[in-house]
Amino acid sequence: MIDVLVAGGGPAGLAAAVHAALAGMRAVVVEPRTAPVDKACGEGVMPGGVAALRALGIDVAGRELRGIRYLDATRRAEARFRDGTGLGVRRTALHAALHRRAGELGVEMVTGRVCDVRQSADRVSAAGLTARWLIAADGLHSPVRRGLGLALPDRGPARYGLRRHYRVPPWTDLVEVHWSAHGEAYVTPVADDLVGVAVLSRVRRGYDDHLAAFPALLAGLRGAAVTPVRGAGPLRQRVRARVAGRVLLVGDAAGYTDALTGEGIAHGLRGAEAAVRCLLDGRPERYEAEWARLTRRHRLLTGALLTAAGRPRTARLVVPAASRLPAVFAAAVHALR
Repeated sequence: MIDVLVAGGGPAGLAAAVHAALAGMRAVVVEPRTAPVDKACGEGVMPGGVAALRALGIDVAGRELRGIRYLDATRRAEARFRDGTGLGVRRTALHAALHRRAGELGVEMVTGRVCDVRQSADRVSAAGLTARWLIAADGLHSPVRRGLGLALPDRGPARYGLRRHYRVPPWTDLVEVHWSAHGEAYVTPVADDLVGVAVLSRVRRGYDDHLAAFPALLAGLRGAAVTPVRGAGPLRQRVRARVAGRVLLVGDAAGYTDALTGEGIAHGLRGAEAAVRCLLDGRPERYEAEWARLTRRHRLLTGALLTAAGRPRTARLVVPAASRLPAVFAAAVHALR
């Protein structure tokens, strides 16, 4: 019998399958798309995520990231990571490396989609397959989460993300976050001649209209776009629980606050490891507390920044505050794991 059936072959799902295979479990991944899979993503992996990739035996080419820089029209603040370096990497390159590693370890790949899930006391069935456990890593708008009644409504203002790549040499080894009254633009070096630029905002409009709010940034990118715009949202996803019988939610399916701090990939990788560890220990119910522990700092920091970004008046104060309080900003950057 299959030990772990994984719904979704993105980074979190593949990481869960690799951890299961490394532990001697039979893992099968169900994914409808052909690898490598691209999606709207800031493409910055924080230092903790880089360490998590190494633990999986994965080394993927990209650009070293040494910290974070906040900018507005007149001020800037920057801080370096204290515990190693991050990695700017194309989402397709990251996915290909995870997919390759899973194949090396004998993880089986099935083309399909998990929608209906049926459980009994000792097994779970989905997509025509039966396993001891199901790990649902099927994304921000997880069908498994919704089908199990684990999704909660979010009545707050929605945020959306858009991303495009530009063929220009990176001008820094930092992730740059450009702030405006109505959103942010994130610049991530991902290759020696390529940067990704993601915009996040509560205002729904075209990518070019968003980028016009950052004239200094736009001036260096004009005419250099090389990929289409990809979008995602609403970003915030509230979840009632991350364990339901023999099903565990990981990655974005487990709940999402915002992409503002760039920790999504790192948390997905660590959550996948925690889920598999709880299964190996025979204590799947512990995963809920493990997830809460792993994400607590992120949720607090992201929540505070979202509150500030939510109103034009306070959004304008973020960069001035960071520049006047460098020790506080450095501590916040150090908290990004």
